[in-house]
Amino acid sequence: MSVNKAILVGRLGQDPELKYTPNGQPVANFTLATNRVWKGQDGQRQEETTWHNIVVWGRQAETAKEYLSKGRQVYIEGRISNRSYEDKEGNRRYWSEVVCENLKFLGGRGDEGPGRDTSGASAAPSQAPPAGQASDDDDLPF
Repeated sequence: MSVNKAILVGRLGQDPELKYTPNGQPVANFTLATNRVWKGQDGQRQEETTWHNIVVWGRQAETAKEYLSKGRQVYIEGRISNRSYEDKEGNRRYWSEVVCENLKFLGGRGDEGPGRDTSGASAAPSQAPPAGQASDDDDLPF
């Protein structure tokens, strides 16, 4: 038996970028930041932010583009996909992303109310080219 499942709760690092495959399948890409907080050996609070590349397919991709924006908190459930490609200089590059199978908006437009479940659309296998690198924005509210 094997399991490939990722569950993330974090904030968008950028607005979702929506594209369509040649056959008309919608696909959205964005980055998601998760934080880990702990006390170091010196007793001081430590914090680490990890950036995740997220890809969403089908109707969920269109819904993400319509309702999500940078800084919005979401719940992502999906699988980890690892790919490689050759860059312009001929170097082998590796790319990891979470292919979203279940997306829930946390909080309302004003960060209140229950999460919204958008899992009605089915997820397709990841075939999109690598998206841009993680956001360098340091002005996120977390």
